[in-house]
Amino acid sequence: MNRFQIRITIFFIAIATSIAVVWLDASANRGAVKDARGATAGNDEYLEPIVPSPQSSSASQPAKRNELLRTDLNWTFGSKQQRGWYLYTPLINRLIDTKHEPASRRFASALARWQKKSGHMPSGVLDDETLYKMIVEWQGRRIKDRTPAQPGQLLTAPISDFYDPTRAEELRSVERNTYAAYKRMVAAAVAERSLGLARNPKRPRGELAAGEKYLKIISAFRSRAYQEKLRRESPNSGTAGLAVNSPHFTGRALDLYVGGDPVDTRDSNRAIQVQTRVYLWLVRNAERFGFRPYFYEPWHWEYVGKGAVARP
Repeated sequence: MNRFQIRITIFFIAIATSIAVVWLDASANRGAVKDARGATAGNDEYLEPIVPSPQSSSASQPAKRNELLRTDLNWTFGSKQQRGWYLYTPLINRLIDTKHEPASRRFASALARWQKKSGHMPSGVLDDETLYKMIVEWQGRRIKDRTPAQPGQLLTAPISDFYDPTRAEELRSVERNTYAAYKRMVAAAVAERSLGLARNPKRPRGELAAGEKYLKIISAFRSRAYQEKLRRESPNSGTAGLAVNSPHFTGRALDLYVGGDPVDTRDSNRAIQVQTRVYLWLVRNAERFGFRPYFYEPWHWEYVGKGAVARP
């Protein structure tokens, strides 16, 4: 082989080598890309499905609606026009088992769970239909037997248990089992240091001090005749104010002082009452002692018996 042929051979070998190197590099790169895509595709394929959470944007719409309806919802009760449901937030939270604010997504989620459990559309929005269903449930938990109390079922509670220190003896009657449950509930409240209730130092069983107003009885047993007298004196009270078939004449309904003007149904007054520590404590604990609330009046509690308590 002459020198020229040797040079040609070397030239073609060099070209072939270069092509081989380029091809190997390209194959390696394609493999790396393929491996990367395969890994990514594999991760996507096996990711858990994304479920809207209380933090997701899809869950924010019910929260925004609740924030608006809390103060702006128009509805009626007892022939009285109502606006918003903010006054009943503690009871609503208790019912749907949440501590979160109404404008939060977690509140909407808890509400949706309650709606679904109750056979309603789980929208997470507390509209008028949902509110009326809640009212039906609250009202259904109240005293059903409205038989007037007989004299033998009543006792006269001491004046120290009453908000008004001058209340007449004939207006201090309470059904016996109701009074016993009330005293147990008061003892538990007095023992709850966070409430700051003044206790009677001479009564180690946990009784309220003479000067303490919270949880004192405003009104207990009221006869039909006395109830009619109140209705005549307050002709504009309406059915939401003084019921014709009042549970007070059973002796098992107690009006308790929870703050503000004792029994004023104006929204401004009830807004004060539903924020007091004592009222919030009653919402959480009164059922343990057999008492259920009348949702419209924060001060009104009815003894239905501990056997009727559905939740601890």
